[in-house]
Amino acid sequence: MSLYKRGNVWWMRFTTPDGRELRETTGTADRRQAQEYHDTRKAECWRQVKLGERPRYTWQQAVVRWLEEHPHSRWLPNIKQHLRQADPILGLLTLEQIDRDVLDRLTQARIKTDVAPATVNRMLAVIRGILNTARKEWDWIDTVPAVRLLPEPKRRIRWLTHDEAVRLLIELPGHLAAMVRFSLATGLREMNVVELEWKQVDLEQRRAWIHVDQAKGQRRAIAVPLNAQAIVVLREQQGQHSTRVFVYEGNPVTRANNHAWRKALIRAGIENFRWHDLRHTWASWHVQAGTPLNVLQELGGWATLDMVLRYAHLGADHLAEYAERIAKPRIIRTNPGTPEKKAIANSG
Repeated sequence: MSLYKRGNVWWMRFTTPDGRELRETTGTADRRQAQEYHDTRKAECWRQVKLGERPRYTWQQAVVRWLEEHPHSRWLPNIKQHLRQADPILGLLTLEQIDRDVLDRLTQARIKTDVAPATVNRMLAVIRGILNTARKEWDWIDTVPAVRLLPEPKRRIRWLTHDEAVRLLIELPGHLAAMVRFSLATGLREMNVVELEWKQVDLEQRRAWIHVDQAKGQRRAIAVPLNAQAIVVLREQQGQHSTRVFVYEGNPVTRANNHAWRKALIRAGIENFRWHDLRHTWASWHVQAGTPLNVLQELGGWATLDMVLRYAHLGADHLAEYAERIAKPRIIRTNPGTPEKKAIANSG
């Protein structure tokens, strides 16, 4: 039978003129609409085989192929979530039908759900990436529509004082407290800490490393020097698991930003703070301690200095010498043409 149901939705199945079996959803619970979609797709396949027309690929086909080609992407859970949010509008379209108007309609639909502009932009970036792959690598389409991103408000850097950090550590369960201490000592991102393995650690040389496929925005591995605090944390974790560094009840931790983390923040009286802000805290403490920005860039594995400049205002020690230069007394003549001089202090 060419049409059949899965749940409430009609699916279709038929053999193309070149002998391939095609199965796909019609995306509708209406029998008449499903039949129309079936007939249209069957006619398209005939023209492609008999007349040599270029196949028309659907958004769903592009999504399936992209996911098959990127099964190990570390951002796969987030990407799938974005794709689910886009599916109600893009799900039944061919790639040629996805134009700027469609993307703008999708953007407005997401805005109405009260998500942040950054969240909408991450979804649009995923869509743009798949469309670009379909054009450049698969030759499925000739052009990609312009993707208009939403303006994202600039947010202040959120970081903890040392007293706040102590309050938080007291409230955290042991395994999360260890991960926070390690994060504050190294500045590593959440997944780099969660997925850290013993084979990435050299306690004798006091260093760790993040592989190139784990380094966000980098095309090289990142060396991580381990200070005394980081070494203490790692020694406390020894013997708990043969492969992974951070565990909970003998099993590898899969996520740090969880319910226990959020509850601890409430008990510690710390508001507007995310796990990633631990990295901001680490960088802020470094700048306040006088670490040069170019050194901080290398320590944090940032690709450009621009990413580090957002912390520059937190430390002005390197400017103090220059500020003092105009505070020294100056000798000026009170009456030009006379030898009388007077020392005054420049008060600004």
